Amino acid sequence: MPLVRRFIIPLVLILLLVLFSVVSPYFLTVQNLTNILVQNAYVIIAAIGLSFVMISGGIDLSIGYQMSVVGVVCAVFMKWFGMPVAPSIALAILIGVLMGLTNGIASITLKVHSLIVTLGTLTIYQGLSYIISNQSAIINLPASFKYIGQGFVFGWIPVSVLLMLACALTAAFILNVTAFGRMIYAIGGNEEAARLSGIPVHKVKVVTYALSSFFVALAAIVLFARSGSAASSTGPGTEFTAITAAVLGGISFKGGEGRVLGLVTGVLILGVLGNGMQLIGLNTYAQYIVKGLVLLAAVGFDTWQNSPKTKRKTV
Repeated sequence: MPLVRRFIIPLVLILLLVLFSVVSPYFLTVQNLTNILVQNAYVIIAAIGLSFVMISGGIDLSIGYQMSVVGVVCAVFMKWFGMPVAPSIALAILIGVLMGLTNGIASITLKVHSLIVTLGTLTIYQGLSYIISNQSAIINLPASFKYIGQGFVFGWIPVSVLLMLACALTAAFILNVTAFGRMIYAIGGNEEAARLSGIPVHKVKVVTYALSSFFVALAAIVLFARSGSAASSTGPGTEFTAITAAVLGGISFKGGEGRVLGLVTGVLILGVLGNGMQLIGLNTYAQYIVKGLVLLAAVGFDTWQNSPKTKRKTV
């Protein structure tokens, strides 16, 4: 991550924390801060998944409906087929990974940018989700399943936050320590150079999409467990929050750059911003405007940092 972004993003988060703690007496409380973490745990996990694809130079617009399919399938297995919770979760996550493999293979086979491919698969997954759920909400999910999104360890540590931390540490290890992680950065930095150096670009890309969807499927489990019910309309929209957080946190649209810590910070900035605006009385539509402006500002900053003139100045 460029040096400027590395310091600015944490500073923005600190400033927001200070600002909202001044304007609202309810903001800087243990309960509210815990709520922010719980509400954004699934977003962080989904954004972690998306970050693998973005660092490799791609994009996945279908993750919202991937989450929808995974959540609905898991609920159908548990409620309609009477399967135990653990196998239902495992099969739902497997289906999520298969959707990621489909995105990766389609992108390579069709030789089309992943934005177009995942825009198409988004629509397919949307249709699948509504067909599987029969356009109805599935309620009263098992208590052991809801514990994933609503439960606490030792009475005060949210299970969803622990899962989020585990996902963040795992992703950081893969990207920063393993050879596979270095290949992802290499492909995102310069795909042709990576190919000439002997990296199996196509294979790495397909595995990257599958790995991304694995984390997205975990995010879906956390989200649906937190709500305690399943509906096809749950999940879509997460992709835009994840993309905003990723770019805000230092993951470039051009690929080859980004760190998990910056990504998590980006999600927390959006979470604090949304929570703070809610506490001071801004309505939902005003929040959409602010978040849209944040995305535009993040993209503009990313473009500025990656422009040849700026890079020459920082050398």
